[in-house]
Amino acid sequence: MNTKTRQIADNTNVRKVVGSLAVIGTAAAVAGMGTFGSFTDSTTPVDTTIQSGTLSINVNQVGYAVPVTTAGFVPGDSLTRAVNLVNDGSATLGSVNFSSVATAGSVLTTDTLNGLQLSLKSCSVAWTQGGTAAAPTYACSGTTSTIYNGPAVTTIGLANPAALSAGGTDYMLFSISLPASADNTFQGKSATLSLSFTGMQRSGTAH
Repeated sequence: MNTKTRQIADNTNVRKVVGSLAVIGTAAAVAGMGTFGSFTDSTTPVDTTIQSGTLSINVNQVGYAVPVTTAGFVPGDSLTRAVNLVNDGSATLGSVNFSSVATAGSVLTTDTLNGLQLSLKSCSVAWTQGGTAAAPTYACSGTTSTIYNGPAVTTIGLANPAALSAGGTDYMLFSISLPASADNTFQGKSATLSLSFTGMQRSGTAH
């Protein structure tokens, strides 16, 4: 699922530019309880005739469907999907942040030790997908980098991603898991996570 949001800096006041947000609704439930997903959309970006660069980042779905909704999550289970983070604008970004927000939380997201955990990795080339739609697998034939590994709710800055440059692409893989340490407290709970990447414009310079 792709969504874009563009903001354009006018010629008198340079503004913060937020890239497109990919909202990935992930619901987790223990022992077969129901779950729910969260879907969002945004208006089509408005083009500008001002002589400025266009700042835009986009998250492209790769292979099996995103957003993802799952039920019957038990301790030790995990859910993994690949997405491509693309700078499809014409200007360089100053930074890119990644955030995972609990739009509907529970002990699954408030317990940072035994609750849902998130892993975010990148591959220097596109991930090779295997497995099935119910249980996909991914392999990296290039170099793998671990960007984040910790509690499911977080906000981090990406260290020198390829998407800083116009036309740059980062091959990302996210995995959400429930630790084996989760006990009966987590039964019958659900949570929805919204995962997004935000691009910030570079500092203005004289031309």
